[in-house]
Amino acid sequence: MLVRIIIAVVMTVALQFIHLTGWLRLSLYLVAYLVIGGDILKKAWKGILNGRVFDENFLMAVATIGAFALAIYEKSGDYLEAIAVMLFYQIGEFFQSYAVGKSRRSIAALMDIRPDFANIDKDGEIVRVDPDDVEVGETIIVQPGEKIPIDGIVESGASSLNTSALTGESLPREVGKGDEVISGSINLSGLLKIKTTKEFGESTVSKILELVEDSASRKSKSENFIAKFARIYTPAVCYGALALALLPPLFLMLFKGAPFDFATFETWVYRALVFLVISCPCALVVSIPLSFFAGIGGASREGILVKGGNILETLSKVKTVVFDKTGTLTQGVFEVNAFHDNEDNDMRESKAQLLEYAAIAESSSSHPIGKSLLRAYGRKVDRSRITELKEVSGEGITAVIDGNRITVGNDKLMDSLNLVPAHCHSAGTIVHIAINGTYAGHIVLGDVVKPTSKEAIAELHQSGVRQTVMLTGDTEAVAEQTARELGIKQVYSQLLPADKVARLEEIIDKSAEDCKVAFVGDGINDAPVLSRADLGIAMGAVGSDAAIEAADVVLMDDDPRKIGKAIRLSRKCLRIVWENIFMAIGIKGICLILGVFGIVNMWLAIFADVGVMILAVLNAIRAMYVRKV
Repeated sequence: MLVRIIIAVVMTVALQFIHLTGWLRLSLYLVAYLVIGGDILKKAWKGILNGRVFDENFLMAVATIGAFALAIYEKSGDYLEAIAVMLFYQIGEFFQSYAVGKSRRSIAALMDIRPDFANIDKDGEIVRVDPDDVEVGETIIVQPGEKIPIDGIVESGASSLNTSALTGESLPREVGKGDEVISGSINLSGLLKIKTTKEFGESTVSKILELVEDSASRKSKSENFIAKFARIYTPAVCYGALALALLPPLFLMLFKGAPFDFATFETWVYRALVFLVISCPCALVVSIPLSFFAGIGGASREGILVKGGNILETLSKVKTVVFDKTGTLTQGVFEVNAFHDNEDNDMRESKAQLLEYAAIAESSSSHPIGKSLLRAYGRKVDRSRITELKEVSGEGITAVIDGNRITVGNDKLMDSLNLVPAHCHSAGTIVHIAINGTYAGHIVLGDVVKPTSKEAIAELHQSGVRQTVMLTGDTEAVAEQTARELGIKQVYSQLLPADKVARLEEIIDKSAEDCKVAFVGDGINDAPVLSRADLGIAMGAVGSDAAIEAADVVLMDDDPRKIGKAIRLSRKCLRIVWENIFMAIGIKGICLILGVFGIVNMWLAIFADVGVMILAVLNAIRAMYVRKV
């Protein structure tokens, strides 16, 4: 298109300095016109044949052909207006295609995370295969500089991963043996052997690309409104232009005695052509979808995946945010918070001794509590010190360590030994310890709050969110303590998945119609409530597949601060949409009225159409730039 614009400009400028007359002058101007507007005439003709008459191509064709016809009738030889209208229209189209292309390149940069191959070890040689051919449980090899093709767990090796394309986070992530890794990350340093945990079609990178590709098909209410508006508006202005060309001359002939010839119609036909040029709805039809597309693309670069323009519009109206606790506001990892020994026991055990016995007893357990105790102990366990070991399902473990009978477990296990556990004032999961049938004390384990959670809650309130609520299956004491620490006023605890849905419905029922309720979760048990909320937001890095499927927005780095950023981004995008709507309708409305009275000529009509479209498109591009939102 750019080449055609340049050729048409050069020809038009040259013709202004060449003194030609008659048919030769008309022929050369027609050549310039066809160079710049031939595709518009072709599209207009195809639209007429396919029954789609009233579109912007039809308007531009009628207006420019009419301008040529008027110049021929008047024998003025001034064909510049017709070419200028088409030329400026095409310049506007070029700006539009550039803006769409820039937005698409933003999406394409995300698409570039799709891996082209996977390496497997075959008879001692590294062989490249299609990622679709790799099965779950198979070992793949990722060399430095390569993308991880499929989700998995590191079997051997250590490296730094660039996850910026997935999470928007520029800081590399360190991984080693036993760590989970997600597809689309780039291996920066060491060689990794990874045991796959998903098929390629179900891996993180495939899901992300699927979400982004599908998002364009989900239109917002604003986009649907503009599409419907254009279908009604375009034929209305066409008939309006026809009425403007015919009715005033007929009135003059009937009531003023004007002669019946084309001179009577000339002024009004010209005004009708100006009216058509002004009325072209390009600015609205182009800039509104572009604004949403740019907003979705800009968000994806920040690690926020929005599943459509309709979701972006709903996100802008969120006034209540409801949180799950574990894995959403907390890390979902237990940590030793406190020790309490038995003050009534003459043989008081030290904190170190309590932790050592508990860790050794739990060393064979796969339970998160056991792993947390081992992590807190921080030393290698000598299993030869254990002579007996018995696990009591749902209660704890008994073992003989260094000749002492150690019992580690919950209240029920202590009750079975007729021991009275000490009451703990700290909130958390309590692990009681008895030595040789005597209660020795307990260890308090608590879920670790994410370092950004408190800041995230504060930012939400600053962003205009009126209410934050926490729904959790955890105990009341733990839930209340976490809520107080984060600044959440309303909390409901000890909830099953069905209870969470019921509580959420109560919150939605109490909310105003235009105040949307968002739910943020990560686990498979959150899928029902994510689906029920006006807007579901899932933690994508550690969230379950079911939660990500059910959610409308996915945060790829699990940082709750991104929720406030997503809301602010959506509001910026909607603000740009409404700016474009008011600007386009306002300027065009004024110019249409002036055009009817002959105050606006064809050159001002070009500005009203193309100028407004260029301004709207440039304004829409701002939705892509979200770093400082």
